[in-house]
Amino acid sequence: MNKWTRKALAAALAVCAACASWAQTSNGLDNLDWVEEKEPPPPAFLTTRALPLEMPNYVSVRVGIDPATVTVGKDGVVRYVVVMSNATGTVNAAYEGIRCASDQVKVYARAGASGEWSVLPEPAWRDVNGNQPSKHAFVFARLAACDVRVANRLEDVIKALQTQQRPRSAKPSTN
Repeated sequence: MNKWTRKALAAALAVCAACASWAQTSNGLDNLDWVEEKEPPPPAFLTTRALPLEMPNYVSVRVGIDPATVTVGKDGVVRYVVVMSNATGTVNAAYEGIRCASDQVKVYARAGASGEWSVLPEPAWRDVNGNQPSKHAFVFARLAACDVRVANRLEDVIKALQTQQRPRSAKPSTN
């Protein structure tokens, strides 16, 4: 190995160490010390505010995210209310969180046509891309909530929902 190769290798290792250190202190990568914040109660939502998610053609319900309910926690979890309506006009909603670091989703509460929240007693994390009744969490994570395995900044999440385009220069949340 020549002198330049050794220097390049040393520089690359230094960059990798710095990135790993940053990722562990932020919520970029899973770490053993991660603890989920206590989620706030389900927020009020408006179906008229919901920004649509472009779902696959086989999905028969309209799906949207109420941007006023989106938060990015210090724990790296993007929480939001998803609003779903079918062809007959029946509306349901769910208060969910996406943990970008592990690519998982959790449903905290559900609301039916009355709009009244029913909090789930023991919500569990599930794979975003798992076998779920709806793929909206996967679509939202890829479009707006996450940049690979790091939560985007709140402004970038909202902009992506408004434009239906991933942010070009999304910067991960530093919360």
